[in-house]
Amino acid sequence: MRVFLLTGLIRLVAFVFALVAMWLFLRNYISFNRNTIRLPRWLGEWVVLKTKCGLSKPCPANFFAFKISSGAANVVGPSMCFENEIIMSPVRNNVGRGLNVALVNGTTGQVLRKGSFDMYSGDPKHLVEFLAEIPDSTLVLVASYDDPGTKMNEEIRKLFFNLGSSYAKELGFRDSWVFLGAKDLKNKSPFEQFLKNNPETNKYEGWPELLELEGCVPRKVY
Repeated sequence: MRVFLLTGLIRLVAFVFALVAMWLFLRNYISFNRNTIRLPRWLGEWVVLKTKCGLSKPCPANFFAFKISSGAANVVGPSMCFENEIIMSPVRNNVGRGLNVALVNGTTGQVLRKGSFDMYSGDPKHLVEFLAEIPDSTLVLVASYDDPGTKMNEEIRKLFFNLGSSYAKELGFRDSWVFLGAKDLKNKSPFEQFLKNNPETNKYEGWPELLELEGCVPRKVY
């Protein structure tokens, strides 16, 4: 009888040890992103599934994943992710005050050009030239930082309007703005967020809160 109890106890300890080992493995070695799946309740853990750019759900076939974040006040710069590649960010040291713009081939997903344009004390003609030379079927990603509107003029507003923007016409001093449009877009882009600089509602002293925009944009198929 004692032998039987001892054998049962050893099996129970081994089973518990296996569960603990599995839990530690899942906790320490599986590194994913945002989507979650529920494991059996007896494990009591959540595991996160990897998606491009950390989206809340994966994009379907023939769609590109993207995420754009505006800057936070004049402290933290904006960032852009496209198809799981960080194309602009403070870490890459390729963002700056004003408007940050990236051009991506709408068919291949290849990054074509990137630029940062100072809209407080810079010359707006550089942004005009950049936008006027955009090839057809090109995706345009935009993120504001600090002040995107002081040097904004009607020519620039019209260029962004033609790319599908609904808010470029309102963009002003220290507003927050994130946008994804396209050169040959026939309708208004569904990928845009805008927040007006308002002392009564600003999250930061002198600036509205940062904006995040993510989604799946269809690939241009000929």
